[in-house]
Amino acid sequence: MNKQEVGERQRSWDGYVDWKGKPALRSKHGGFTPAFFVLVVEVLENLAYLANASNLVLYLTQYMHFSPSESANSVTNFMGTAFLLTLLGGFLSDAFLTTYYIYLISAVTEFLGLVILTVQAQSGSLKPPKCGNARPDIPCQQVHGAKAALLFLGLYLVALGVGGIKGSLPAHGAEQFDESTPQGRKQRSTFFNYFVFALSCGALIAVTLVVWIEDNMGWKWGFGVSTLTILLSVPIFLGGSTFYRNKVPRGSPLTTIYKVLIASLLNTCMPRSSSNAIASMATSPSQNPSSEETVAGDNIKVSESCESPSDSLNFLNRAVVRKPACVVLKCSVQQVEEVKIVVRILPIFACTIVLNCCLAQLSTFSVQQAATMKTKLGSLNIPPASLPVFPVVFIMILAPLYDHMIIPFARRVTKSEMGITHLQRIGVGLVLSIIAMAVAAVVEIKRKRVATDSGLLDSTKPLPVTFLWIAFQYLFLGSADLFTLAGLLEFFFTEAPLSMRSLATSLSFASLAMGYYLSTVIVSIVNGVTGGSRHEPWLSGSNLNDYHLDRFYWLMCALSGLNFMQYLFWATRYKYRSTQNTA
Repeated sequence: MNKQEVGERQRSWDGYVDWKGKPALRSKHGGFTPAFFVLVVEVLENLAYLANASNLVLYLTQYMHFSPSESANSVTNFMGTAFLLTLLGGFLSDAFLTTYYIYLISAVTEFLGLVILTVQAQSGSLKPPKCGNARPDIPCQQVHGAKAALLFLGLYLVALGVGGIKGSLPAHGAEQFDESTPQGRKQRSTFFNYFVFALSCGALIAVTLVVWIEDNMGWKWGFGVSTLTILLSVPIFLGGSTFYRNKVPRGSPLTTIYKVLIASLLNTCMPRSSSNAIASMATSPSQNPSSEETVAGDNIKVSESCESPSDSLNFLNRAVVRKPACVVLKCSVQQVEEVKIVVRILPIFACTIVLNCCLAQLSTFSVQQAATMKTKLGSLNIPPASLPVFPVVFIMILAPLYDHMIIPFARRVTKSEMGITHLQRIGVGLVLSIIAMAVAAVVEIKRKRVATDSGLLDSTKPLPVTFLWIAFQYLFLGSADLFTLAGLLEFFFTEAPLSMRSLATSLSFASLAMGYYLSTVIVSIVNGVTGGSRHEPWLSGSNLNDYHLDRFYWLMCALSGLNFMQYLFWATRYKYRSTQNTA
């Protein structure tokens, strides 16, 4: 390598390109300027998504004439699918396209879905006929046929776009920082805090202004605002093109995972002999040509010519300590070590699903609780559906406070770069979710006591108790969400191999989807177990006062406690890739 090539390499970011595919330059690309574009885009994207998702049950019930249970299931499936599709967005970003292009493709996809929904909301011929008040004996006609196909085409194009955006945008923003320096790692941590802040900003506008537009001006205007918002996000994103540094895709991470797992399994089953007791340290034909990869966050180099793999999860070492059964299954030590990292972070991912299950429960039952209480603040009447404003506003206050006060104080106390490690932060979020469930149970006991003392158990009249009692559980859960989501995003991005970062970061949103699905399963199991010939199910009755919601919340509190114990088991045994992450 001549002096000119050495100089060019020192001036450019190794493994990164600009939007034209040319090497990204250290003097021009990366830093907080492109990350700021990402944060603004996330505000707009989350606004466009949540503006419809938060109020979609009402649209499906009133205008598409779904039953309450069908509309609730449709919304749950829509939101769950959107978050699960983040895995697809992350995979495509790592394997074939950069996060830059995945975002653009996904934004256009979401835009097309919103256009379809806007046109359908505008046109009466694309919706089922209105229910006739003159003939109440004739049931409303539910949307079906081509009109239903158009509705679900629009919804799931939106879900596909949302999945691609949330699977690529967090990683795209985090890739703008130089992780080889303490300042770069601190800036990246700040970015993840403000990414959650940006999510909350979009959510605040969505559940207040846009929901008001949908309720008072019509859904065509609500969908129209979302359509214009996601359209506006595209030129804003493109405005940062000259500053972005984009990680070069390194091929399918799933191929590496499957190859190592299958090779280790086959080599376990093969009898040991002198012909196969040969270390296979050769690089796989599909491996990136570069000979070594800088581990995120420190100066350790993982060379493909390592003498031997690490001792942890040594059953995977069988993929390289014996001659492979076929050439396709030839693995390098680096590939084995990467798969070990993935295996170690999966238990952490699994422990956050119960937390997101709690989030799903509070977004349903808490709103119903508030609807039975006095919702006036002076002369202002607060709709129960606006309760999510409490955790959103609290996150917007806490996120800057956490980044500019709590973290610097923790750094001084612990004398470490991170101050609070990723796993400690996630653990704090899990503890707060336990407290939130306990508070929810206590508030429900108080609410039912007021209903009993007032003789309003069988009445639909508002109870003489303010709905602000419900705000306490929202505040605790909002804090839990901030600590856990930001901690998960940064943990997965930092710890995952360079070739799998977008996919690993997507696990944060996949956990949210699984939490929603798990909540449905838990409610069904609880009703099935508690319901019998002599007893009504806990979550059944003519109104909320017939429910044993306090018992259900105590159950969720206990499950969250057991989940936290399991989390401690895995977290205390986890070894960070980077020494800077340890406290």
